[in-house]
Amino acid sequence: MIIVDSALEQREKDGKPVQVGIVGAGYMGRGIALEILTPIVGMRLAAVSNRNLDAANRAYTDAGVSEVRSASSRAQIEEAIAAQQPVVTEDAEILCKAEGIDVVVEATGEIEFGAAITLLALEHGKHVVLMNAELDATLGPILKTYADRQGVVITNTDGDEPGVAMNLVRFAKTLGYQPVAAGNIKGMIDHYRTPETQKAFAEKYNQKARPITSFADGTKLSMETTVLANGAGFGVGQRGMYGPKCEHVKDVLGMLPQDDLLGGGIVDYCVGAAPHTGAWVVGYNENPIKRQYMSYFKMGDGPFYLFYTPYHLPHLQIITTIARAALFGDPTVAPIGGPRTEVLTLAKRDLKQGEVLDGIGGFLSYGTIDNAAALRDGKLLPMGLSEHCTLKRDIPKDQVIAYDAVELPGGRLCDTLRTEQDQRFAG
Repeated sequence: MIIVDSALEQREKDGKPVQVGIVGAGYMGRGIALEILTPIVGMRLAAVSNRNLDAANRAYTDAGVSEVRSASSRAQIEEAIAAQQPVVTEDAEILCKAEGIDVVVEATGEIEFGAAITLLALEHGKHVVLMNAELDATLGPILKTYADRQGVVITNTDGDEPGVAMNLVRFAKTLGYQPVAAGNIKGMIDHYRTPETQKAFAEKYNQKARPITSFADGTKLSMETTVLANGAGFGVGQRGMYGPKCEHVKDVLGMLPQDDLLGGGIVDYCVGAAPHTGAWVVGYNENPIKRQYMSYFKMGDGPFYLFYTPYHLPHLQIITTIARAALFGDPTVAPIGGPRTEVLTLAKRDLKQGEVLDGIGGFLSYGTIDNAAALRDGKLLPMGLSEHCTLKRDIPKDQVIAYDAVELPGGRLCDTLRTEQDQRFAG
């Protein structure tokens, strides 16, 4: 996105930098703050919200900023922004309402709280960047509807695999190649990993065990590929995807069924493939002359061609997403309609009546992607809504959990939004 740097430079010259508020000062939230603060031309970190103010302050101190105000009202945040003074708050709502903030980055990884904050930010005319695949995979289509009503952008982010892949989808289209598959590279998947098995790894990298568990058990992969599927208009070839093992990502070309690729396109992933990170897209073009050129450029004999990016840098590349939203009204990756795929809830072990599900990255369940019709027709429980649901009957290991097998917690916004989404995009 080369045009972004020039546009940001112009905003700097005009004295009108893009003002960013971050909700959530965890591992990624602090990384985003550091990136903006050290420094990005044409962009400013206006405010950080976190329920623990120490973490919010750390987002600034990690970048060498020591003089930071604390705000407990919208007026105090607005005063700090006008004075170009860094500010933190425990109250995400006043950040989302504050004048002077152009873009809110939602970086909590939570669904109920994240949904409320996202709606509030949209209501107050802020563009929203979701560093929250869990929320996007569960409620992205209805949140996009609310964003459209306000004339603002909601988007997932470049740097995470859905955004990296979506950039490649658009790139392939500009070259005249029909995108027919897109996905991630994974090192391993083990559905039965738990916060206990992942504790040591999480501690080694100063992260929390539950997010790390969701990476290992396949839930986060399913969330991310759902975000991508909903943005690209793809489905999956089978429940859980194919996930072929490859020595190199280029090998994926011969490992996905052509009928699926030409039947509307799919999201998928490959395991163990060099370069071991990044994202990929398969493009299709059967023009015989173009095939000769692509062979000359060492892209293969066609008609399927692989385009890939050998890295993903979440909190670094988010800068382009923020700028594209604020300056061009261009989402990196956002739903183009109703859900194309969904993330189902499956039991990690034999579960007993009365147990309370512990959600994403927990001990009791994992998420697996399937086409949206499977969840809708089977009245199945989305993984993103599973936390705090009480089982009404025993569930065997690896069985999908349906709505009628659980008692939902009362009064949740996420359930209300999910009902609205299901009704709006029925069928």
